[in-house]
Amino acid sequence: MKRRFPAGPDTNVDDLLAGLASEPEGGRLKVGDERIVDFLVSFARKLLAPATARRYPELASLGFFLRRGEIAKVLRAVETNPGVLRFPRGMVFHVPPANVDTIFVYSWALSALAGNRNVVRISPRSAGAAEAVVEALNAALADAHPAVAQTQVMVTYDRDDKITAALSAACDLRVIWGGDRAVTEVRKMPLAPHSRDVTFPDRASFAAISVAGWEAATPEQRRDVAVGFYNDSYWFDQAACASPRALFWVGDEKGAEAGREEFRRLLIDVVAQKELVVEPAMAVQKRVSAYGVAADGHATSIRFDGNAVATLELTSPGEVPREWLGVGTFPLATLPSLDALVSLVERKDQTLSVFGFSQQELEDLAHDLAGRGIDRIVPFGSALTFSERWDGYDLLAEFTRLVTVQA
Repeated sequence: MKRRFPAGPDTNVDDLLAGLASEPEGGRLKVGDERIVDFLVSFARKLLAPATARRYPELASLGFFLRRGEIAKVLRAVETNPGVLRFPRGMVFHVPPANVDTIFVYSWALSALAGNRNVVRISPRSAGAAEAVVEALNAALADAHPAVAQTQVMVTYDRDDKITAALSAACDLRVIWGGDRAVTEVRKMPLAPHSRDVTFPDRASFAAISVAGWEAATPEQRRDVAVGFYNDSYWFDQAACASPRALFWVGDEKGAEAGREEFRRLLIDVVAQKELVVEPAMAVQKRVSAYGVAADGHATSIRFDGNAVATLELTSPGEVPREWLGVGTFPLATLPSLDALVSLVERKDQTLSVFGFSQQELEDLAHDLAGRGIDRIVPFGSALTFSERWDGYDLLAEFTRLVTVQA
């Protein structure tokens, strides 16, 4: 295995596990351990450095998530009552996806804040932003307490069932991100009887705009909506589980038609301003996917605005595709009301990005769904903003154990 963090010579799984089992300098970690907090704050500063943030804007969100004030908020949320004590779960093994190559930092950081020892397998296919993250982590380690390097490990190895099985057998919690097939393959590796999995399998997400809300918005607000939609969709090539796979307009058909056209023009302008370059292979992928949806009878028309934006008019809202069609590909449909979305939602649906609805309308929708799908309803521009509550999990609760004490 190649050591990525702390950077060092290749290692084998037995030596890695032996190192993690030893007592760290300064004693075992605890929930909210200052040694970890100080390191994460230093790491966040490096992510927010102008050169890094300009090159990888998605890392700025990660940097803000790990500021000291934000960490304090997260830790306050898990404060317990007298007689209830919270402790780390133990050793956590993280298997992140390759297509969203920085998501591992969020789950690892929360697990580290919970006082756990962690092993993260970074995919050999990760590049770009993931490499910048690893560089920043190792740079921050120079001023960190030795306990950080002794308890937090990130490695890269090619597919090797023996290594994955050994790490799985040794962990107290396994966190698996990826497609359904990848999750299923990892779950074939047995855990210790006391251990369990937290899984993040295939998910699909959507966006919805209120026709009435759009009509009431100012030109500046409409522009902001397009910018937020761009950030939600184009970061990670629209492959993130929270990136919208389709856009619903909710309201009367005539108003929706006018809103769609204006929104499309605004989005094209934003794409141009961002100087987005779509690689030829991606442009071909989009056309193959879009024409495939139409050939299957799910779309009545397709429109390409260059290589960056493609829109598909769905035959009906129920025909919404959940698979990835290529960055900048947006099936469209109109719904008469927000509650019409309820019958379309499936358990695998995760995030609904919204604009123009009231808080009450959105809470009513959540009650109507009753947990059968959609774990997050967020404003445009916030789909990819990670929090300690994700996919219906309270992650800090998952990463800790409770001990009750009664005299």
